[in-house]
Amino acid sequence: MEKIKVISVFGTRPEASKMCPVIKVLEKSPHISSSVVVTAQHRSMLDQMLAVFKVSPDFDLNIMTPRQTLESVMLKSLDGLCKILKSERPDLLLVHGDTTTTFAAALAAFYCGIKVGHIEAGLRSFNKYEPYPEEMNRALVTRLADINFAPTALSKANLIKENVDENSVYVTGNTAVDCLKYSLKENYEFENELLRRIDFNNKKVITMTAHRGENLGEPLVNICRAVKKIIQAHKNVEVVYAVHLNPVVQETARKILGNIKNLHLIDPPNMVEMHNLMRRSTLILTDSGGLQEEAPSMKKPVVVLRNVTERPEGLSAGTLVLAGTDEKRIFNVVSELITNEDTYNKMANAKNPYGDGNASERILDAILYYFGVSNKRPIDFE
Repeated sequence: MEKIKVISVFGTRPEASKMCPVIKVLEKSPHISSSVVVTAQHRSMLDQMLAVFKVSPDFDLNIMTPRQTLESVMLKSLDGLCKILKSERPDLLLVHGDTTTTFAAALAAFYCGIKVGHIEAGLRSFNKYEPYPEEMNRALVTRLADINFAPTALSKANLIKENVDENSVYVTGNTAVDCLKYSLKENYEFENELLRRIDFNNKKVITMTAHRGENLGEPLVNICRAVKKIIQAHKNVEVVYAVHLNPVVQETARKILGNIKNLHLIDPPNMVEMHNLMRRSTLILTDSGGLQEEAPSMKKPVVVLRNVTERPEGLSAGTLVLAGTDEKRIFNVVSELITNEDTYNKMANAKNPYGDGNASERILDAILYYFGVSNKRPIDFE
């Protein structure tokens, strides 16, 4: 039997962190011919991730431009991907999650008559504007996908409610958790000199990210003001804010949080640096989806800086708390975790509902089953 020809497409750093573990597993399979396409919707941050995993793209569209728009990313990705798919004719195109690259790739595959496998399928906030544009990207890819790799049973249930064929859905766990096998290191020494100087043993260190599209403007201003008050009210707290390279985020963060003692604004570190920073921190403050999935495996409470989350499993399990973007609520939620040991321990010791580190292997097994190489359907992650 000829090898199954699989092309994996991604364009951003978060996609890369979750796709690269799958790619490494595909590369080892004697039944798979694996190729990689990047759009480089993000450039430098994407390159960081490729270097960590030692993944070399077979095709690089290199579309990123300063202050790019959603429509420009969509149009350039769709055009470039259609040309590659018409030439390469893979058996399966793998996409991940909810980015504009993901939607463009799935649409290109549909136009070219190529089957689509959607990793991290079925997440829903049920609000098309939050997260924006990710909620609609994800829902639209569902209409185009042939194989759905749902991370949890709830994600599978969401798909079935939308009349997706249950037989096309495999519950795999989330590949974000798989990443930790590649990144967490004992006795890790930070590359960033500033991080090397932080007293993680005697300080309550908060690792922070905030950059989502729906949070730009007043919500991000409120978040930054809340963090400033936290620093001023709690002298034993130190905050490390990994500031996204988006100029709008940079301008807001530096205007409100620049030159504050015990508050550090750093460029986004590579995955290894970031994960080891999270591991040594007290808690995580974020509007990122990936961090909501990763931090619970490190026993770190996550304060979510969003009004809704498409990852409600963490709320039910107790690994996440939804603080929104209200300045007062963020301050109160973080202060409670810093000062109340019982509240903190309850969150820190809750079980991660998102994965066990073996999602990539389940995805490979599902592909082999779908294409008839294996006659045994993979057992769903519970």
